[in-house]
Amino acid sequence: MSIRPLLALAAVAVLGAACAPTTGTMSHGATASTAFNAAAFAWSAQTGQAVINGRVDYRQDGQVYDCTGSVALTPDTPYTRARFNTLYGSIDRAAVPEAVVRARTVSDPNADYRSFVRSTTCNDRRFSFTGLPDGGWFVIAPVSAGGERVVLMRRVETRGGRAVNITL
Repeated sequence: MSIRPLLALAAVAVLGAACAPTTGTMSHGATASTAFNAAAFAWSAQTGQAVINGRVDYRQDGQVYDCTGSVALTPDTPYTRARFNTLYGSIDRAAVPEAVVRARTVSDPNADYRSFVRSTTCNDRRFSFTGLPDGGWFVIAPVSAGGERVVLMRRVETRGGRAVNITL
């Protein structure tokens, strides 16, 4: 058998694996598929001692951006990782125009995980989330310098009930 048919077979196998449903390991050790599953969010509803203190210091083209709405804290689950990778092009950090985020399509857009999302106000470009259990979180903050809004996203890990300070 020549090498070409073997390479073609290997390429088909790789492409098939890429199209298969994915699974991931959540920050607290459980493994689950990327489909919405309320049980994957349960850990985040617990109370803990961790704190996330945030500051917005986003600048673009010489303009300083201010918070323009509530800051959201979303639990890191396989579902939210897949969703945020689609919306923001990253699961680490991003700054994306709000219009671009709204134009992107996610799988299972009607999944209702809002009851697990925490929200707080942003005053003087500062915000804080308290009473958090240890785990992975996505901080989402809409900002503007008077024009089009930009949505800032950053993944944060809380550990050992300690405070984490972040700058967006």
